[in-house]
Order: sequence, then structure tokens, then C-alpha cells
Amino acid sequence: MKIHIHGGTLIDPASGTEQQQDVYVAAGKIVALGRAPDGFQAAKTIDATGLVVAPGLVDLSARLREPGYEHKATLESEMAAAVAGGVTSLVCLPDTDPVLDEPGLVEMLKFRARNLDQAHVYPLGALTVGLKGQVITEMVELTEAGCVAFAQADVPIVDTQVMLRALQYASTYGYVAWLRPQDAYLAKGVAASGAVASRLGLSGVPVSAETIALHTLFELVRVTGARVHIAHLSSAAGVELMRAAKAERLPVTCDVTANHVHLIDNDIGYFDAQFRLDPPLRQQRDRDAIRAGLADGTIDAICSDHTPVDDDEKLLPFGEATPGSTGLELFLSLTTKWADEAGLPLAKALARVTSAPADVLKLPAGRIAPGAVADLCVFDPRAHWRVEPRALKSQGHNTPFLGYELPAVVHHTLVAGRVAFERR
Repeated sequence: MKIHIHGGTLIDPASGTEQQQDVYVAAGKIVALGRAPDGFQAAKTIDATGLVVAPGLVDLSARLREPGYEHKATLESEMAAAVAGGVTSLVCLPDTDPVLDEPGLVEMLKFRARNLDQAHVYPLGALTVGLKGQVITEMVELTEAGCVAFAQADVPIVDTQVMLRALQYASTYGYVAWLRPQDAYLAKGVAASGAVASRLGLSGVPVSAETIALHTLFELVRVTGARVHIAHLSSAAGVELMRAAKAERLPVTCDVTANHVHLIDNDIGYFDAQFRLDPPLRQQRDRDAIRAGLADGTIDAICSDHTPVDDDEKLLPFGEATPGSTGLELFLSLTTKWADEAGLPLAKALARVTSAPADVLKLPAGRIAPGAVADLCVFDPRAHWRVEPRALKSQGHNTPFLGYELPAVVHHTLVAGRVAFERR
């Protein structure tokens, strides 16, 4: 379908473009910016007057809950949530049931996602069989099946010898290892160590759970030369270690969750299980360091860490509640909110959820240019919406932002030149 997006302010963080410019789409690609190609006749015109036209968002961490956890969410519900939030490309974790450790399972997931014809889905394969941290998976076969990197989800590898061999394997073939920095034993608590955890009587997770793991991972990167993506940094000390690693030119990248850009441990209040997250929310100084790291480029990307959880699992006592929150539909809004609060240009904030995460995995996404895939998000950065269950398409309604008024309302989402979402 030929589509003309008219009158919007085009923001492309990758090129630095920010100006009113029309966009012309045909055969799934962007064919022109500004002036229409000769003979172009649009089958559909989108009036974007007063709106922003940006690249579709690229989310580096989303649990789609299939296969195995369809009672929590389905591909249908979560893909609908993605495009409603302006997300056109997402990376899904391997901690499904069964685990994504065999090519057939990856191919089945890719097939299901293609049939839904919504956002692009990029699976992470399991780094070890069953995520048990003992036997390395067949990464070559998993890559051929469609995996873009290899992860342990939230299950750390305890045996350093196994981790070394896994990174050697990944380095040999140029694969990316996608790892959470957490010490398996120090990270057994349910809240960040500190005054809040002590006051509430909750078991704590010290910052050292993150920094010890980072020191180990960075040393293994030095030994193997493997490319490693550090997922979900949560502490000021962790950000500083990442800054030093990049100064050393180690082949490492990292992300933080949108929740950690905004929330701190004080927000837990009186045992509110909506704030039970992994990694746990930390102190104000940690949030400030995360924001500074995003602004100066130490932190490459923001992810939604979309993790739909049963309502019943959030009704349990804080320490027993399942960690996680829905995030796909809040992703753009929380990014815009951060830009507003930090006084940053919107383009700089959008880079952290478009071109920068695409660069982490070298994905063909996150850019607006002639010849690029037409993955686009048309939204109003000044309009606000109220976060409540009936406003969400995700099957998971669990979020610490329930009741918030958030900026940025998505009007249209295009995926490969097709209108995947249109606000009525």
C-alpha cells in the first residue's frame, strides 16, 4: 500500500533530522521524504499535523509468554500491545516453557509471530540448555533458526568455567551474549538493601550483587573478546563500571529498564507488590546516575522489560509476589516523561529507544531514511493518557504506574509499511 504521512514533525535521531517533512511509503519501504516521487498516488493519507513522526520503537527486553505461559499472556495480546505503544521491533527472552534452547522452538515462535503480522520479533536463544547453567546450547543452529543473541534471562550462570566456555563459543562466531549482572547468591533478596528494606523487614539485594558480577563479566570479556550486552543495570556503581569498561574500549553495551529511569525504593510504599521488580528499585542516587548515564551515552538503551504477570500473583505479600510489570504500552510515554523531566530534547531521548537499541544488535530498524523499512510511530507528545487496566491491550495489567497521567499518545504505528495500529 502507498501511504502519505502529511504535515508531521519528522524526528530521526540517527540523522539528527527534526523538521516538518512529509513521508512517502510504498512496498513496505520509505521511498521519499519531503517531496513525493514522480507519479506517487497514495492509497491512504495520514494527517500528522501537530504530531511527531518518529522511527518505530525498538525494545530490547519483552516477555511474550509463549510458549508455555499463555495464562499470563499470548502472542496476540502482547503484539497488539506492542503496536499500540509504537513498538515495531522487540527482542524476546528465552525463559519460556519449554525454554528456547532448540531450533524447532525458535522456528515455531518466529512462524507464529509472522502469521500475526504485527511487530518484528527477534528471539534470544538460551545460552545454556534449559537455562540450567551447565551445558552450552548449539548456538550455530539456534542462530540459523532466527536467534539474534544468547541469554540466561534472569538465571545467572554460577559456574565460571561454563561462562568462560560460553563466551569463547560466542566470540568464535561473533555472537552476542546477553547477560544480567547478578551474583546468584547475593541477589536472593526481594528489595534493594537499604533503609526502606530494613524498615519494611524485606530481604535485601546489595549493590555488590551487581558489581561483583560486572567485574567477573568484564574480565571474561577481556579474556575472550566476546561481545556482551549487559541487561538491566540498576545501580550508580554499575553505571560507573560500565563507563570505565567503555573507556577501556571493551566490546560491551548495556540497557536499563524504563521503571528504573523513574522509580526508586521509596516508591514501594507499604508493601505495594506492583513495585516488586527484578532487579529491585534502588535509591535516588542510583536513579540519578542512570539518568546521567543515559544522557552521556554510557547507557546505550532503555528497554520496557515487559513482563506480564497474573493479577493473582501480584496480590500475594510483597516478598512472595512475582516480579515484573507490563511495559510495552508505557514505553514511549515513560521515555517522553524522562525527556520532559530532564529537560532533554525529545530527539535525544528517542535515540535511546530507536536507533541506539537497533545498533546494539545491528537490526534494520530505528531510522527514517529513503530505502529504509517503513517502521514508523506517529504520536502526540503533548497529549496525556491515564494508565488503567481498561486502557491496556496487554493481558498483563500489572504496572507501578497505575493511575498515572503520562505524556505521549500514539496515533498510528506502521510496521513494514502496513498500518498495524490506528487510534480511533
